[in-house]
Order: sequence, then structure tokens, then C-alpha cells
Amino acid sequence: MVEGIRIAAALAALSLAGTAPAAGPAAEAVTVTPAPATAVAGAALPLNIGGRVERTPDGYRRQWPGTYLEGAFRGKAALIRIGTGDIVLNVAVDGRRVAHLVKPQPGLYRIGGLAGGRHTLRIDVAGESQSGPTMIGGLYATGTTHPLPAPARSRRVEFIGDSHTVGYGNISTTRTCTPAEVWATTDPAQGVAGRLARRYDADYRVNAISGRGIVRNYDGGIGDTLPIVYPFTLFDKVARHDDTAWHPQLIVIALGTNDFSTALHAGERWATRSALHADYEDRYVAFVTGLRTAHPGAHILLWATDMADGEIAAETARVAARLHAAGDARVAFVAVPGLAMSGCDYHPSTADDQIIADRLATYVEAHPALWAGR
Repeated sequence: MVEGIRIAAALAALSLAGTAPAAGPAAEAVTVTPAPATAVAGAALPLNIGGRVERTPDGYRRQWPGTYLEGAFRGKAALIRIGTGDIVLNVAVDGRRVAHLVKPQPGLYRIGGLAGGRHTLRIDVAGESQSGPTMIGGLYATGTTHPLPAPARSRRVEFIGDSHTVGYGNISTTRTCTPAEVWATTDPAQGVAGRLARRYDADYRVNAISGRGIVRNYDGGIGDTLPIVYPFTLFDKVARHDDTAWHPQLIVIALGTNDFSTALHAGERWATRSALHADYEDRYVAFVTGLRTAHPGAHILLWATDMADGEIAAETARVAARLHAAGDARVAFVAVPGLAMSGCDYHPSTADDQIIADRLATYVEAHPALWAGR
């Protein structure tokens, strides 16, 4: 049996938070069930993939959060192949969520109960996969289904950050969570990334890791900082990701919470807070300068909360000011104060995520030409 599958007809009438109502002909009785052992997948659906993935003979290996696969077909059914690794998947047909799969067993799953006609199929990965990559096999036609071109968007946004960008525990109804509850209540698609991208019908990537900073991880913890891992497809740092086909018009970065939210400890390499500030600013400026080289036309937004008595926001603002002084006119700082932080472990809730997205949108609304690379 499939662990944690929760499928109800009512879900077909509900959209993901922030998703527009579907215009397609999805039926109320859409079902997502394990396919018989004898089932054979038809032709692979052409895919629009959000996020970094490593193509393998078995499908797509992924680890950065917020991965999604989209396809389209004409017919009454389609198939999803799920690979190895603990994963949470939200399945949507024609823009409406029809299933929430928690740790599904590997194999083929049949999407049925659809009226004939054109349909879009999307799977979004929720949770976070720091401990190791997971596999998604792909989306497939059945014997009577005809693959169609994948959905395509001209707008692209990249989100870089820590747990606030991941959506750590953002759908939780309590601040007190076990590690398992954090994992189960983390959803990048309902976080700031999904919300801002849907607002502008943009494809997006979430390159973020909870607990990581620019030069210092949470409470001085071990592990690579975000800029160290950023160039790679997976966190093992074996293969650098080929981003030559990825051209975001907007890059949104939030890094600094883990650098500054705890006191320095004996043995850390910074003797004073001032030394930490200087190191953070230098490394952040260098990181953004590298992004600018890769994406010369993108607008880059740095945002921060008012946590740590404003230290994070003050340091992030200094980074933006240094980049401006160096001649980069397409960098801006956005302060986001006053969040309730009612998600797991005092992280942003989905209500906070909406506030963050709205604040970032004020910049986008003031610079509509950014979608044209201006």
C-alpha cells in the first residue's frame, strides 16, 4: 500500500494556495492510484522542469527544494513514475491539486477519472531533501493518451536562500514541531517562491538550504555554506550544474539569518562581530557579482527580516549599497519587518510568506520592464 496517500474528491475542487482556478476540464472524480504491476508506461510526456535535476536512465535525480515537473496530454488518463527516496509530492491536474502523496512507494501511478480533452499534469516536490537526493521517474501517456507540448513560460525567477526561502514548516499550525513534522509541513510551492512566481506566471527555481548562511551556518554549525554548494546539481558537489539554458529575469536572495541570529562561540574563526560583518559583506558581494556575470540582465533583490535586532537587515542593506557603489544599478534591498513567525520553530508561516511576496512584488510592479530584460 502507499503510505500517506490522501485523495478526496473535494480536493479536485480546491486549488493550491495562490493558484488560479483551472480552466481545463478536470473531472471531480480524479483518482491517483498505484498502477497494476503489469502496467507499462506509454510515451514520455515532454516536460517543463522547475529546479536543478540530474538526468539518469531511471528519470530525474534531484535534491534542491521545490522541484516540479509539468506536462500536457490529450486523453482521459496519464501516468507518473515515482523513484526511490522519501518524498512528498503534490499532484495537480489542470491547475487543481488532486493528491498529496507522502512517502509513496516507487513505481507507476495512474491519474484517472478525467474527461476527454486536453489536460495539464504537474507534480510539485514538498519537504526538504538535505539528507540525500530523491528520484522522479517522469510523466507518461497511457495507451490511449496523446502527449502534447509541455507548458512554457517566458518569465523566470530564481530564489536563493535558507529556511525562509525553503518554506521550512510553513504550513504547520504550531511553532513546536518534531523533525518529522517539519519535513511534512515544509512546502516551497506555498512559500514565498511559489507565491511570487504564480503571481507573475513565472517558472522558478529554489536554490536554498535550511540552516545555511553566507559565511556562517546556524549557531556556527558544520556543513558547507550556501555559496559553496550553490554551483552544483546535488549537495555532494560532484557535478557542477549547467545553467546555460536558465536565464532568470529576477533573482531573489535572502541570506544572513543563519550568519547573525546566534552568538559567536569560542573557536569560531571570527574574533568579533565586526569581523563577522566584514567577512559576510565581502563574501555576499562576491557571490552576487558572480551571479551578475552569469545573468547580466537580471534584477537582483536582496531581502531580510527584522530579526536579530535588525542586524540581518542592516548587513544585507550594506551589501546592496556596496554593489550599487560598484555600478550595479539592478540590485535592490527590500526590508520585510513585522512577520508573525508562527511556522515551525518560529519560521515564516504561509501568511508571512504572502507578506514577503507582496513586499517583493512592490519592486516588480515598479519595474515592469524587468521581464523584458530592462
